[in-house]
Amino acid sequence: MVRVGLTRERLIRAGAELADEVGFDKVTVSALARQFDVKVASLYSHLKNSQELKTGIALLALEELADRGAAALAGRAGKDALAAFANVYRDYAREHPGRYAAAQLRLDPETAAASAGVRHAQMMRAILRGYDLTEPDQTHAVRLLGSVFHGYVSLETQGGFRHSAPDSQESWSRILDSLDATLRNWPAP
Repeated sequence: MVRVGLTRERLIRAGAELADEVGFDKVTVSALARQFDVKVASLYSHLKNSQELKTGIALLALEELADRGAAALAGRAGKDALAAFANVYRDYAREHPGRYAAAQLRLDPETAAASAGVRHAQMMRAILRGYDLTEPDQTHAVRLLGSVFHGYVSLETQGGFRHSAPDSQESWSRILDSLDATLRNWPAP
């Protein structure tokens, strides 16, 4: 029998919260069933398996990040837009470490094309148009920014900068300044 009040959306949101508490890699349908104090079988009417749950959490995280990114970018251009967008990723990873990890989940091409990940790419390209970058330089710059944002945030959230001065915020600010300078002076091929 299906437990009253359990829906796919509610389970995915609960899975996202669980991911933030225990880590995305530890989220399973079994763990979620324990959280709701129900039998695992009762969740299978809403979710096929743990992979579907993880995909749902990834899609939720991408949507949340895209919404935050759009709000942060409103009315901004150039370095202000770059910093605002970068800070969305950094802040989200700090607030929701499990969801941030979920946003990195490799999705199948069809799911990825229908996800909010497309909005992320569009916002990144909108930022880069402010630097007068055209293709293929835009694609190279998108990859650079994504690598720097994700790399720094991943190292920081794993404690990689806690043991030395200066404070990681100072490094983050310098990195954003350097990215801005790089984009303004993008080398010609």
